[in-house]
Amino acid sequence: MPDTCKKIVIDFMRHGEPEGGDILRGRVDPVLTETGWDQMRRAVSLSESNGPSRKTPNWTEIISSPLQRCCHFAEKTAERMNCLTTIDNQWQEIDYGDWDGMLVSEWRKVAAEQFKAFKNDLSALAPPNGEDYLSFKERVLAAWEKIATKPDGSHLLIVTHGGVLRVILPSVLGMPLNRSFPLHIPFACLSRVLLEVIDGSVNASLIFHNAGEYLAGENQ
Repeated sequence: MPDTCKKIVIDFMRHGEPEGGDILRGRVDPVLTETGWDQMRRAVSLSESNGPSRKTPNWTEIISSPLQRCCHFAEKTAERMNCLTTIDNQWQEIDYGDWDGMLVSEWRKVAAEQFKAFKNDLSALAPPNGEDYLSFKERVLAAWEKIATKPDGSHLLIVTHGGVLRVILPSVLGMPLNRSFPLHIPFACLSRVLLEVIDGSVNASLIFHNAGEYLAGENQ
């Protein structure tokens, strides 16, 4: 393959179920429940299943949000697979400010007007004393752009958050970011993106989405 062309595979995993119940989690930092650990282990083990299309991931690097619900799993997995771990603040969830830790049922009422406006204007989403959506989007896409500088043949696992994936996946698919809600991104959601960098031009393709849940159903 010439120097002007390279391929990079990126597996994205959302963290599993955290402690705290049905609350809004931005920068609040609960650990995973046992169910959450099991969800993530199962997603990885299913991706390691035998068969021509289910080879063991040979991750060259695991990149993680610094929040505990991501990095604890990332570090243990990297140790088990003997690969590099990078903790990167750019991959953490949006800072919900005053909304952080709020019951989701209450948050939906408090934030309703902002989300109504957000459907037409990305700048309308600005959590009080938190991170406005445009700044969040810029941060996540800056982290995403750096992935294209990885060496040819890299296979990365990025352990991150639902909000982050609602920036990355719509960007790959060419969807408006404020129309991403039809995307189902459950706990331990596992998705794969292929980057092809040709003469400096970066092309991204979604190879699969939410594979862990799909394969789990297949094996029941």
